[in-house]
Amino acid sequence: MTELLPNYLGGQWSLGCGTGSTLLDPVLGTPLVRVDATGLDLDAGFAFARDVGGAALRALSYRERAALLGAAVKVLQANRDAYYEIATANSGTVKNDSAVDIDGGIFTLGTYAKLGESLGERQHLVDADMVRLGKDPLFQSQHVLVPTRGVALLINAFNFPSWGLWEKAAPALLSGVPVIVKPGTATAWLTQRMVQDVVNAGIFPPGALSVVCGSSAGLLDALQPLDVLSFTGSAETARLVRSHSAVAQHSVRVNIEADSLNSAFLLPGEDASSESFGLLVKEVVREMTVKSGQKCTAIRRVFVPETLYDAAAQAIAARLSSISVGNPRNDTVRMGSLVSRAQLQSVREGLQALQSQTDTLYDGANMPLVDADPAVACCVGPTLLGARNADAAAVVHAMEVFGPVATLLPYRSSDHALELIRRGQGSLVASIYGSDPQRLADTALALADSHGRVHSISPDVAASHTGHGNVMPQSRHGGPGRAGGGEELGGLRALGFYHRRSAVQASTSVLNLLRDSDAAPSP
Repeated sequence: MTELLPNYLGGQWSLGCGTGSTLLDPVLGTPLVRVDATGLDLDAGFAFARDVGGAALRALSYRERAALLGAAVKVLQANRDAYYEIATANSGTVKNDSAVDIDGGIFTLGTYAKLGESLGERQHLVDADMVRLGKDPLFQSQHVLVPTRGVALLINAFNFPSWGLWEKAAPALLSGVPVIVKPGTATAWLTQRMVQDVVNAGIFPPGALSVVCGSSAGLLDALQPLDVLSFTGSAETARLVRSHSAVAQHSVRVNIEADSLNSAFLLPGEDASSESFGLLVKEVVREMTVKSGQKCTAIRRVFVPETLYDAAAQAIAARLSSISVGNPRNDTVRMGSLVSRAQLQSVREGLQALQSQTDTLYDGANMPLVDADPAVACCVGPTLLGARNADAAAVVHAMEVFGPVATLLPYRSSDHALELIRRGQGSLVASIYGSDPQRLADTALALADSHGRVHSISPDVAASHTGHGNVMPQSRHGGPGRAGGGEELGGLRALGFYHRRSAVQASTSVLNLLRDSDAAPSP
């Protein structure tokens, strides 16, 4: 029998009393550990987090809470080797892909430690200036932001067990709000281990950081009106979250990141010999293959001028042909596996649906694997599809395949390309490639209303841009419409989700005390 990982809730470690789920090595198929949350007293655990963990965090200043984040960073850095081993075994990722998750999560936590330091010894934030409520300034209104007196329930996806944890937990803890994280079951081991290391180091007050692994049954039932819920996952599950009574009846604040048909757009005026064309090709291949395409921000649709369709197909296919797929323990492997057999089946079914309206420009689905048994390993090679009639390929603009799959689409004009991109009905990110600064600026604004982030790549930033799919803590993460309508990160903007805004109406002398009590402007 494999080891059963303990949950941490109510200030104590406890094992589930059910069979639970066995986590497998997605390449070798061997059992690793088990997770289970059966029998946990969720109501008591949530109450402990609110009453004990929340009170202890709120008693600290932003600077003091930032110091706790910094201490957690040191613990995580000291255990990086163990985290890489877990990622290889449980997520099937090559070292560079594990770094995106592990080092990316630690970097994000460290960024919020530094941001919190800048807020000083404050315990609330002020929002803008005082506003007169009459002809004279004797009675005015001042908006303030204070930490919510609830718990932050973080329901995360399987693809980023480290980064998904810390990109949400960091701003919550800095805000003074206790965190209960429910990781995606298939890859929960890394999340559980990171929380265990930080908890055992005694950094945060009891109840400030908790982890529940296994089934999510009952978690939403334990929420109360002043709690907040952050969910990352499929649009289908997001609909269930939004319809739950905690959200629909009790107005629990919810942030959702769901499906996203992200785009790469080569602007008009470029040709196959231009540097911008090469940058697009390179980025498309990187986004198709990093973490085997299992990223919410990965490029799914690639838009090029009609005259460059064939050239782009050939250039992308040529780069994809050098990608070796298989066991991440082999140093020659460039791309590891999907996280599970269920995910492999989902990708295969989605790919078949896309192929009903597209041509296959590069077929990596049945390529030989390195040091991996195709009957066991959850590996699939990258596949580039294409549709010469981009308007007619409706499924391409409606279905996201969460794996190493992208579709090349030609456009007739810039307006036509924008129209096609917007058929994604809201996305996390679009990247645009060109050499004309004015055209890049105009296109960025044209796409801003339907994208949480627009990544503009020109030759002058070829060596310094952070990447289409890399989510930096300084910039907003989230997107409208299909992408869930959520908003995370963005530097100190992330703190707003975990604070309550209230208008204090009082005499100017009273309001000056609120403003002069070392309170910072709002994020």
